[in-house]
Amino acid sequence: MRFELFVAARYLRAKRRQAVVGVITIISIVGVTVGVASLIVALAITNGMRLDLQNSLVNSTAHVQLMRVQNDGIKDWRALTEKLRHTPHVTAAAAALYDPVLVSRGALSGGAMLKGIVPSEERTVSDLLTKLVSGSAAALSEDSDDSAEAATPPVVIGSDLADTIDAKVGSTVNVISPQGELTPYGLMPKYRRFRVVGIFHSGFYQYDSGYGFIRLKDAQTLFGEPDLVSVISFNVDDLYHADRVGKAIEGQAGPGFLTTNWMEQNRTLFRALRLEQVGTFIVIGLIVCVAALNILIALIMMVMEKTKDIAVLMSMGVSAGQIRRIFLLQGVLISVIGTVLGLALGYLLTFLGARYPLHLSAEVYSIDYLPFAPTVMDGIMVTLVSLGVSLLATLYPSSAAAKVLPAEALRYE
Repeated sequence: MRFELFVAARYLRAKRRQAVVGVITIISIVGVTVGVASLIVALAITNGMRLDLQNSLVNSTAHVQLMRVQNDGIKDWRALTEKLRHTPHVTAAAAALYDPVLVSRGALSGGAMLKGIVPSEERTVSDLLTKLVSGSAAALSEDSDDSAEAATPPVVIGSDLADTIDAKVGSTVNVISPQGELTPYGLMPKYRRFRVVGIFHSGFYQYDSGYGFIRLKDAQTLFGEPDLVSVISFNVDDLYHADRVGKAIEGQAGPGFLTTNWMEQNRTLFRALRLEQVGTFIVIGLIVCVAALNILIALIMMVMEKTKDIAVLMSMGVSAGQIRRIFLLQGVLISVIGTVLGLALGYLLTFLGARYPLHLSAEVYSIDYLPFAPTVMDGIMVTLVSLGVSLLATLYPSSAAAKVLPAEALRYE
């Protein structure tokens, strides 16, 4: 062990003539530990929320969507879908017709985006139909036209929407479309009765509270759009290149079409999450700064207590640089101990949080549990910040120790 590190370690564990110096040293270690652990947990939560929301969005919706600029629907959708399915980097394509509706059951009602689909194609671009908690989506694939089914066609709705209108599998609901019919009494809204055959739960409130699926032919009848779709959805092999593939799809489709992708649709949400992560890091990082101030105070008091020892060492030939390094290393040791304990505590808490999730209100947070996603890079960044701030706090005390004059310190000994 180098001389400076040996003396720094001895000073750190030696008995104090002033008990307050030892207490402040312990408080400094505890402060660094709490600050580092808090940063690890906070960053794990923000990372978890970002990844969870991203996975929910990406798995529940298509990566790219193609629609008409005038929003007047796509007429030759079968040929166009088959053509665009072979665009480079496109892995799946599905046509759909959707419109906002009011879903009611008795006196209870809720707004929803009702989507007419071909189930075999929809499952290739979205996994909502695979997340059923009750019932089955098989009825959406049936082509029978018996009188009972013609009167009440099937519908699959989200779990929160089902709770809002108190609907269960087998319940009959009224769907009211704003695409009404012109009558002698004016424009009257169009409505039709549907039978709930399935209820899905994605964990993402936006979909669970406001999405429903019906057969494409039923949607075309309800919305008065015969043989028409409003959007063609695509999945791509690299979701982070969805914008580039979208431009290629747009070019293949020809004039009058435009594309949107999952990044454009949720840019505001992910920007807010990134800003929240930075803000959380700054605010909780202040705990480490407070701990660094405690290190500063502890080292200043240590220098005052060890003035005579410093003078004796310098009179024996120890250089001012070595004295400076002794107290620098002492501050670094305090920081290292606190940082290691903080990393261990932080990752332990994130592991327990992931193992035993804390449930949240999906209406407020969009997700129904608190996700944790710790990363190695977060630990490296927090360690560098903790050690850097603590090192800055040791500069003044170590410089003051190096300026001790042996003759003055030992004048009256």
